[in-house]
Amino acid sequence: MSDWLVLLIAMAAACAVVLTITLFSNRRLDPDDDPSGTPDVIEYMTMMIGVVYAIVLGLAIAGVWEGRGAAQADVQQEAQALHEIDQRVQVYPAEVRDRTRADVQAYASYVVHTEWSYMADHGDLTDEGTQKLEKIRRDVTDYHPANDYETQAYQPLIDQVGAVDEARTARGQGAGATMPGVVWFGLISGALVTIGLIFTLQIRRTWRELLLAGLFSALIAFLLFLIWDFDAPFGRGISATAGPFLDLFPGIH
Repeated sequence: MSDWLVLLIAMAAACAVVLTITLFSNRRLDPDDDPSGTPDVIEYMTMMIGVVYAIVLGLAIAGVWEGRGAAQADVQQEAQALHEIDQRVQVYPAEVRDRTRADVQAYASYVVHTEWSYMADHGDLTDEGTQKLEKIRRDVTDYHPANDYETQAYQPLIDQVGAVDEARTARGQGAGATMPGVVWFGLISGALVTIGLIFTLQIRRTWRELLLAGLFSALIAFLLFLIWDFDAPFGRGISATAGPFLDLFPGIH
């Protein structure tokens, strides 16, 4: 099921529940009930709870968005370091150069076409990807430079392999969901409390009040969906992409 279809269903369900409870509650109200009699303290508490929950939602969205940005930066760093290996190995003999470049291409292709979907499904890296990176490391470290020109390129190549490994590790750490379960409990509980306060203010069945109640509940559902979607940087709709690999290694399309 598409993530956007899930969003539409969640928003529609939130609206339906709130409007159904509102209409049902109004049928049970005494005809002489006066909503203007709501104590000022309740209105004040409702406002404060709404403000606090809005701040919590904002912080949660900012946190997961920052995590997504960091995940994309890790992908960019990994692809760039891999590209540097592919270019810097030019000074090595043809046999070593071609073998290293073939292993670099194989690793990039594996990440894009195989490991990426595995990360989305399992929130972790694969052992095969680690082995392919280790093969690149051996290609670089096992060769002994034959002259000063190759010696000057040796250490930078070692550094770039380390950069790939570091970025890959960071990519693996950010592959899964980052929001703890207790935070989700607080977000969902806060949503229920905030929406429930609508009924504390004794809204009526006028179209304006019903429209506002429906839109408010749909907005809460949308924001929670947004947090959920950003929470897995590699696994959902608005996620980090393998674009840097495809840009720097066009042959792996």
